[in-house]
Amino acid sequence: MHGAGDVRIETVPDAAINDSTDALIRVTHACICGSDLWPYALMQASDPARVMGHEAIGVVEDVGADVQTLVRGDLVVMPFAFSDGTCIFCGEGLQTSCLHGGFFGNPEVAGAQAEAVRVPQADGTLVKLPVREDDALMPSLLTLSDVMGTGHHAAVTARVREGGTVAVVGDGAVGLCGVVAAKRLGAEQIVIMGRHADRTTLARELGATDVVSERGEEAVERVRGLTGGLGVSSVLECVGTEQSIATAVAIARPGGAIGRVGVPHYDAIPSAQPTFYGNVTISGGPAPVRAYIEELLPDVLEGRLDPGRVFDRVIGLDDVPEGYRAMNDRESIKVLVTP
Repeated sequence: MHGAGDVRIETVPDAAINDSTDALIRVTHACICGSDLWPYALMQASDPARVMGHEAIGVVEDVGADVQTLVRGDLVVMPFAFSDGTCIFCGEGLQTSCLHGGFFGNPEVAGAQAEAVRVPQADGTLVKLPVREDDALMPSLLTLSDVMGTGHHAAVTARVREGGTVAVVGDGAVGLCGVVAAKRLGAEQIVIMGRHADRTTLARELGATDVVSERGEEAVERVRGLTGGLGVSSVLECVGTEQSIATAVAIARPGGAIGRVGVPHYDAIPSAQPTFYGNVTISGGPAPVRAYIEELLPDVLEGRLDPGRVFDRVIGLDDVPEGYRAMNDRESIKVLVTP
């Protein structure tokens, strides 16, 4: 990506082992993320160009001398953040705050919308998959690198519980995976808040019980009407705009919780006094998806979860610019890339 709307397919130097804790993987499956659309809309041409992509499945082609848990030929899933797995924060299940970690798809660490990618801290980052690279479960397994784990993080931090009421703000891939996560955790009522019929239809198929297509005050009134005037006990905020967080705050019932996983594009969380007097908890952040993979993987492998349904277009590497356009124009929910 060279700037807003400027995505190019280029030949760059081959990914290679730089440090003894690195692994090199041949990318078999990658994708375009909703968060990639922020730089697609806002990146300045003066910013350094970057190899994009932070979600991948691939085959290990080489490892550094200090890598202990991986060998050539292993099929692995790559979380969107790399982490050493040994620091205090990794031990607490917060790998996105790893003392020796970081994120893929920036000028310092190249991303995975590519034929190959270097993975720092390979032992702590990569998770081996017990299937072949052509397995039919690949789309769902790929979601464990980000969107399914992020939807789950929203649900966990929003304290979704058995029999609870949930609202999911946003009908993108993360919001849809939030519906999957909320159902998995036993929520009785799941309200999807979105305006795109294809997405809300899929949300119902994934477990949503109600759809609210309005915005602003009308949306707040609709959610309150669906919950006996109380609001919901858990809100999954999966967008990151000022309007979406304001809506999340307004529909949370007293004692409720908001799990925000949309990258915030606002300066402050609104309504300090209502959240204070309502004892509303606001939590969330970059999802430590590495901490959730082992928990969610069996449900995917055994068919209890099918989050791969969020992918509605499959393209090759040469068509990635078109994939960005399609997602930006809301023609696709999420685009899968097969380099």
